[in-house]
Amino acid sequence: MSERLYVGTRKGLFLYERNGRGEWKIERTAFLGDPVTYVLPDERDGTVYAALNLGHFGVKLHRSFDSGESFHEVTAPAYPKAEEGAKQDAPAVKLLWCLEAGGADRPGVLWAGTIPGGLFRSEDRGETWRLNDPLWNEPERAKWFGGGYDHPGIHSVIVDPSDSRRVLLGVSCGGVWITEDDGSSWRVSTKGMYAEYMPPENREDPSIQDPHRMVMCPSATNVLWVQHHNGVFRSVDGGKSWQSIPSKPSSFGFAAAIHPRDPKTSWLVPLVKDEHRVPVDGKVVVARTRDGGESFEVLREGLPQEHAYDVVYRHGMDVDKSGDRLAMGSTTGSLWLSEDQGDSFRTLSTQLPPVYSVRFA
Repeated sequence: MSERLYVGTRKGLFLYERNGRGEWKIERTAFLGDPVTYVLPDERDGTVYAALNLGHFGVKLHRSFDSGESFHEVTAPAYPKAEEGAKQDAPAVKLLWCLEAGGADRPGVLWAGTIPGGLFRSEDRGETWRLNDPLWNEPERAKWFGGGYDHPGIHSVIVDPSDSRRVLLGVSCGGVWITEDDGSSWRVSTKGMYAEYMPPENREDPSIQDPHRMVMCPSATNVLWVQHHNGVFRSVDGGKSWQSIPSKPSSFGFAAAIHPRDPKTSWLVPLVKDEHRVPVDGKVVVARTRDGGESFEVLREGLPQEHAYDVVYRHGMDVDKSGDRLAMGSTTGSLWLSEDQGDSFRTLSTQLPPVYSVRFA
């Protein structure tokens, strides 16, 4: 089981470790006062990457070789400069929204998803980055638009553990994109998804779908779950088609997690839809299915059940490699941990800054 938990927040990075008595305590902190938007503990070599958003000072990327005890800055993804005489300036990276390792057979390879909708790749553990031109130049990308942000963004990057040349992206708002050739070509794949926020004639347009989060079962890579803006969708054919799955007490939310070995087990954090974006009835719950979405259990033991308005962001929930430990952090600075697949939770903190990213290591 994982014994370490990295929590990226609005005011720094917090590292929790499990001691010999089974207690989870903050072992160290980093970047206090600075927004840490994403954390990637790279299980291939133990490197830890932290993405920061420093406002006027821009997007930054830091790397640690000693489990977060010390960090040093490396190059952050950036768009190529516009050619002299170009009609408009090159875009700027507004947010480094996600980082993922490039596969066990690709040491040093990283993928980064950003706002405004760029996908970047590093071959040298973040020392240098290159924009993926085939996706950036894809004509369908012109349909992408911002959801909660002003610009579209890539928030989910999944590298197929059985074939690292196969990479899947979740774009808000822009659909699900898949490459089978290491990023040389892309196709959008959302058959079965629909967007209630669009006119009827456009509701099934693949390039305007708004997946909030996409996850893949590592041991059954044909199984994918998407928490979409207006529902939950599941694919059992590697993303070629999607089935709408009614969840409860709501099908709206941001976070999703899937069991690493059991493709029928998944967790969601339901919210009231659209302009409200609060837990249903002011009660924080987790919806769990163990039968591929045929039914859902509403899990609430150890979670606040009265006047609770915590929201769990896209990257605010994670499940460890055992499939037993589940952690999630909220916009109100609460952090919860379950060691029995969500049957019960215990509170690790109620006083953290708003939580952006939670990752086991």
